[in-house]
Amino acid sequence: MGEYRPRLPRTRREVEHALDRLVRENRFTISVFFPLNGAVLLVASAMGWLPEPLVFNAFLILLGTLVMRSPLIVGVLPLVTRPAALGIGALTAYAYAIEYTGITTGWPYGWFEYGVELGPTVAGVPIGLPVFFIPLVMNAYLLCLLLLGDRARHTATRLGVVIATVLAMDVVLDPGAVALGFWEYYRLGPDALLFYGVPLSNYAGWVVSATIAVVLLDWGFDRDALLARLDRTEFMLDDLVSFVILWGGINLWFGNVVPVLVAGLFGIGLLRTERFDSQLFKLPRSLPWQS
Repeated sequence: MGEYRPRLPRTRREVEHALDRLVRENRFTISVFFPLNGAVLLVASAMGWLPEPLVFNAFLILLGTLVMRSPLIVGVLPLVTRPAALGIGALTAYAYAIEYTGITTGWPYGWFEYGVELGPTVAGVPIGLPVFFIPLVMNAYLLCLLLLGDRARHTATRLGVVIATVLAMDVVLDPGAVALGFWEYYRLGPDALLFYGVPLSNYAGWVVSATIAVVLLDWGFDRDALLARLDRTEFMLDDLVSFVILWGGINLWFGNVVPVLVAGLFGIGLLRTERFDSQLFKLPRSLPWQS
């Protein structure tokens, strides 16, 4: 008998099933191992403990981000219809435009500049920006759908809570990123109000961006289809687990107490949705490259 060779997926559905299986079988590696190692490498880079090729290595940052995002991307992929693709496309264009506006005019976040290369850039804006920004909004959206239950059917309630949740995610993200030196705010007046090195103007800007992003995603995706997919896809919020571990750990190292507490609240939210389950923290028998 000839050697068995697994057939490559040929249809979109077969590709989606193969990706589901890949993520499901590697949940610990993706959502615990990667963010823990990412936090260690980023802190070690900021503290000057690594040799130069590894210090804030852009390739490793992008690779790690894509791996941690993979449960969300794979989870959402079957739901990307034409309206969803249009919404994501519009949000991607907005992300590039508002970031370019921010670094050239200081609006709406305040004057800032990147201190670390986050991969290739165009006009000073990282090409990978949508990978960093859009999943934050989608994670907040999915978490709120689960926590709100039937109340999510009320449009004003749904949008308001998701926008506030996106803002809370930046309360965790920005202080940690500033502490690492990812970016730095400048042209701050003597009376500027700072939150762990982040001007309050940044959060005002995030209200604007979060509102636009949430409205676009809410328009593009079928909410009932998202809930059905969430119900049968236990790993779909694993990217948010990575967020709690990575940025909660970084803020803990730098003593940013409030961001750590907010990260903890996200962990509690995930517990309430039963997304911190036993399978996520089940150690694999071997690492993927040892299979």
